[in-house]
Amino acid sequence: MNTHAKPSKLIKGATGDWEIVVGMEIHAQVTSHSKLFSGASTAFGAEPNSHVSLVDAAMPGMLPVINEECVRQAIRTGLGLKAQINHRSVFDRKNYFYPDLPQGYQISQFKSPIVGEGEVIVDVSATEQIRVGVERLHLEQDAGKSMHDQSPTESFVDLNRSGVALMEIVSKPDIRSAEEARAYVTKLRTILRYLGTCDGNMEEGSLRADVNVSVRRPGAPLGTRCEIKNVNSIRFIGQAVDVEARRQIAILEDGGKIDQETRLFDPGRGETRSMRSKEEAHDYRYFPDPDLLPLEFDQAYVDALAEGLPELPDEKRARFIAEYGLPSYDAGVLVMERESADYFEDVARGRDAKMAANWVINELFGRLNKEGETIATSPVSAQQLGAIVDLISSATISGKIAKDLFEIVWTEGGDPKELVESRGMKQVTDTGAIEKAVDEIIAANPDKVAQAQAKPTMLGWFVGQVMKQTGGKANPQAVNDMLKQKLGI
Repeated sequence: MNTHAKPSKLIKGATGDWEIVVGMEIHAQVTSHSKLFSGASTAFGAEPNSHVSLVDAAMPGMLPVINEECVRQAIRTGLGLKAQINHRSVFDRKNYFYPDLPQGYQISQFKSPIVGEGEVIVDVSATEQIRVGVERLHLEQDAGKSMHDQSPTESFVDLNRSGVALMEIVSKPDIRSAEEARAYVTKLRTILRYLGTCDGNMEEGSLRADVNVSVRRPGAPLGTRCEIKNVNSIRFIGQAVDVEARRQIAILEDGGKIDQETRLFDPGRGETRSMRSKEEAHDYRYFPDPDLLPLEFDQAYVDALAEGLPELPDEKRARFIAEYGLPSYDAGVLVMERESADYFEDVARGRDAKMAANWVINELFGRLNKEGETIATSPVSAQQLGAIVDLISSATISGKIAKDLFEIVWTEGGDPKELVESRGMKQVTDTGAIEKAVDEIIAANPDKVAQAQAKPTMLGWFVGQVMKQTGGKANPQAVNDMLKQKLGI
């Protein structure tokens, strides 16, 4: 595993180098229509307290019943993380008082989780890959939500989220920088979305991270860690790691010591603040939930789920490199989202794949980002973009005309082939028409002809003039060849 940071990852303190050590607990909301132990809906954005069953409200005598879809989703996620699947796991009660936790305990898994050790291969940059170990994945209930901004004197509680299934994915302390932390969450989120086990929507709180940060001298034992709770964006995760590491370094360099505690990250002020001293596991008085039997299934159950898994991002990327001859970086960009990978394959099928990749990444993604659209809402379909690539490949239009055509299709829609016909956008490959333009320009510029014969790099000026005269529609290669022949270069 990733034991020591590269020298470039170390942070320079006043008294020497420090190494950051990060481990993460990701809380991923399971994609399922109903909650972990009740039939209430998990839909986001409903009226407060409208998706609450008697089980979620902890009415006396209510018994939890496990939702099998959540179990399947946890196993599928474990398979996607190349992890150990435990055929027997146990639900425990984790006891703590919180106003939005009606039961007075959370049903979680402590000693025997559903999924054991796995790993995530993370691309930190185009040239650097790291492996981050996964310690475990367990199922647990989410709590409700306290709202302190509805009244000056009272707090309100919304229990819609209470009892929603979460997968807590605990990493090993294998992460060594803010950049690695961001890349790890990005990759994990991509895997979850491919599997369809969590939508990864951080704005809606369906993916949240608790970030454990400590610092040490290179090669020294692990330092005391602080846990930063509920960081809800990838950018903030990176900022929180940096800010917290620098805070700890400043304390240690002043001769102080780090207290193990839970902190909150305030992005507005760019600082972490103490929330509470960190509880240890025994403070929660864990014990197996007497209302739930141990969860047991056999290998055949796991195998059936494994068969239905989609092609995951790492395999898809390897296939794009092998099958389409794409550079590793391009393949990585295309597989970030399952939808963009599918879109690319629709464009590339039976065509020049490298050209297709360039058009998808540079023109399409560039424009989608600029306009705040996604692949799902793209005004240009894969069929339309494929038709543009066909027109370039057959030399019907030049790359430059293709950009104008893309613009028309983006704003007005239409069939690219028909647009080229109806708007007279075809490239002129008729040598007669090109020759006429070349002859006229040579005749009008005898001084430039002499210069070009002495210095062949002047040829570009002539090409530009011919393109101008033909309205940019002449085939540049044909113009080049003809000029060389006429000027004797």
